[in-house]
Amino acid sequence: MSFLSSLRSAFSGRSPLRLYNTLSKQVEEFVLPPGVKQVRMYNCGPTVYGVQHIGNLSMFVFTDVLRRTLEANGFAVKQIINITDVGHLSSDADQGEDKMTLGLQREGMELTLENMRALAEKYTATFLADLRSLNIETSRIQFPRASDYIPAQIAMIKTLEEKGYAYAADGGVYFDTSRFPAYGALGGINLEGLKEGARVAATSDKRHSTDFVLWKLDANLGWESPWGKGFPGWHIECSAMIRACLGEKIDIHTGGIEHIPIHHNNEIAQSEVATGKKPLSRFWLHRAHIQIQGGKIAKSEGNVVYLSEIIERGFHLLALRYLFLGAHYRTSSNFSWEALAGAQNALLKLYEYYAGSVPDGHNDASAYIRRFNERINDDLDTPGGLAVMWEMTRDDTLSAVSKKEAMRKFDAVLGLDISTYMDSTHVLPLEVERLAQERKAARESEQWSEADRLREHIESLGYSVKDTEQGIVITPRRQN
Repeated sequence: MSFLSSLRSAFSGRSPLRLYNTLSKQVEEFVLPPGVKQVRMYNCGPTVYGVQHIGNLSMFVFTDVLRRTLEANGFAVKQIINITDVGHLSSDADQGEDKMTLGLQREGMELTLENMRALAEKYTATFLADLRSLNIETSRIQFPRASDYIPAQIAMIKTLEEKGYAYAADGGVYFDTSRFPAYGALGGINLEGLKEGARVAATSDKRHSTDFVLWKLDANLGWESPWGKGFPGWHIECSAMIRACLGEKIDIHTGGIEHIPIHHNNEIAQSEVATGKKPLSRFWLHRAHIQIQGGKIAKSEGNVVYLSEIIERGFHLLALRYLFLGAHYRTSSNFSWEALAGAQNALLKLYEYYAGSVPDGHNDASAYIRRFNERINDDLDTPGGLAVMWEMTRDDTLSAVSKKEAMRKFDAVLGLDISTYMDSTHVLPLEVERLAQERKAARESEQWSEADRLREHIESLGYSVKDTEQGIVITPRRQN
């Protein structure tokens, strides 16, 4: 059975899919408009000037579960995650140091467009590898680079200028928010309550504090444009790429809650003026922050954890995915090493339960499958879905074979590799993978003392080794 077939069979007899729409502030049933054949989904992606921390990566576990749920409900999905590989200012307020420039300075690289692209590709490769290690199938997603869409961004700015919504000033070209009465509708932003300097610092260039940059002039570096050499603003790249990759109107747009007040309201304003069609997106979904000790994970605050640190401490990377799924995407959750240890212990129990269950007949787990579907289709209630799975494992009236079949269906949405983890060496450090292969070869050649030595070496690195009929199973030891 194909991946998509297994997903859709998991949700046969499903309840309606309902998602919280930030635009309407309500949970709404998700359906496609008449004549639309696939879900057009755009996920705000990373600025690739460095390694992404776990707070950034939690966004894409969320969008992966969203995609899996859409497909389980029978929808075809075209998913775009943009890669910001051109310079933009470090805040929504169009101020601060340029992130890509900071990255080049950090690595001692000359400030050129070629070096900016090279830096971006380096960290894009790291980002994609991190996604794959969290069991996100990157081959089924498109990752367009902003620098490949400079002409489209210039064309959109020219359209806004021709329609009277953009104006040139000393620093560049700005969008005139006073011309767009619906500005701030996403999230119910109170424009009257925004004081000069509270949200966007006063500048001599802007007509209004809420105006935002479309093209930032830079005489030293950038692309040629009708307004002079420079860079596109951060917001215009998303609008231009959405239009080029998905069309003028899309079905789902996602991002972090920090994008609501400015970045996404800016996208709406410029896109809907440029196309003359509304809305830009029918649904807007936003993920809450992952926190450490009650504070937002952010490089700017020096409060970050990377996947490399999780590996160094001997954790299974899918334990992090389990930890993310243990809280609803619209609820801020707290990361701690103790919480990750708890998530890993729970995940390993699921692995062991699935691997150790012996088929003993068959009966019907459809009631649990239905309840799981109801929880996931209720605005991606992953904590509720996990609770249903744990309840099912403790139900002694069900056979092992029916439980395992249900767990496979649950995992098609959760993506925890429950049924295939024994072959999932991609989540192990390279050194452990190498030792595992050496031990396998030693056993096959009946070099038992060497195999024992290699077992002890692997275990000294914090892993458990189990020889089964299916092969060698290596998992991180449970954390105390």
